Amino acid sequence: MFRFGEPIYLYLLLIIPLLVVFYVYTNYRRRKKLRQYGDPELMAHLMPNVSKYRPDVKFWLVTIALVMVIFMLARPQFGSKMETVKRQGVETVVALDISNSMLAQDVTPSRLEKSKKLVSRLVETFNNDKVAMIVFAGEAFTQLPITSDYISAKMFLETISPSLITTQGTDIRGAIDLAMKSFTPNEGVGRAIVLITDGENHEGGAVEAAQQAAEKGVRVFVLGVGSPDGSPIPVEGTNDFRRDKDGNVVVTKLNEQMCQEIAKAGKGMYVRVDNTNNAERALNAEINKLAKADVETQVYTEFDEQFDVLAWLALILLAVDVMLLNRKNPLFKNVKLFKQD
Repeated sequence: MFRFGEPIYLYLLLIIPLLVVFYVYTNYRRRKKLRQYGDPELMAHLMPNVSKYRPDVKFWLVTIALVMVIFMLARPQFGSKMETVKRQGVETVVALDISNSMLAQDVTPSRLEKSKKLVSRLVETFNNDKVAMIVFAGEAFTQLPITSDYISAKMFLETISPSLITTQGTDIRGAIDLAMKSFTPNEGVGRAIVLITDGENHEGGAVEAAQQAAEKGVRVFVLGVGSPDGSPIPVEGTNDFRRDKDGNVVVTKLNEQMCQEIAKAGKGMYVRVDNTNNAERALNAEINKLAKADVETQVYTEFDEQFDVLAWLALILLAVDVMLLNRKNPLFKNVKLFKQD
């Protein structure tokens, strides 16, 4: 298979016809002026060392060399080679709570936005690791299947909002169960579930789910977002707060006890998220302790670069052009490279 790595440079070939037309025109003008001075055959006898065809040969040598350089810049690639790339890392599933309570602003700018920034910085620290994203409220669903495409991970992260799930609540057990189904079947890989929530679990069974995950070798880390003192939940697009059926402002509190119980059952770690980066640093340190193993073996085809052949051709043509004089060389006057010289 043949292709060009930088095909845009091929547009430079459009200047070659212009150069040829310009050279033919100037050559015609030059010979026309010579005919004005006298008979061409007589002038040829008066200037025996002047070559009629060497300037043309030198022009075509330089032109062809220029074409070679243009093709070289376009990076011609021919054939292919197979390489096996082994990646060693861990697998992390981020389960992010997007219930309405995550809109509370007891951390800046809000619980949800703080969590999204934390996950974004976490992904930036990954190298050969894999990551998946799950969002949950009254139910859980996969936002991003497990992948090593960190650009897509950050792009999907930006689209997360409470509007993704209409069923409100906090089904932590459902999020952990779905996370367990998101890992690859690779063996020996360190696996972790990073649960980011305010701990207001309305469904039950979260501690049991974390314990089951730990029994299968998956550690559950819990990042508690919010304040134990509580904060009202703003209504998006207004200056008001969410209220209960009696008209009272709803106050959402971080349930640290629940978060700590889940982390303990999952043999992980609980960290409270505040306006500092302490939670991020602590989580990175724990994930780095996980066992790294082959998470992906990728076989891909890479084209072989062929520009060096064109570079040598261009160099040879330019060297011949330099050595070829515009006029006949008296040392080689008996050598008839050009029959009509």
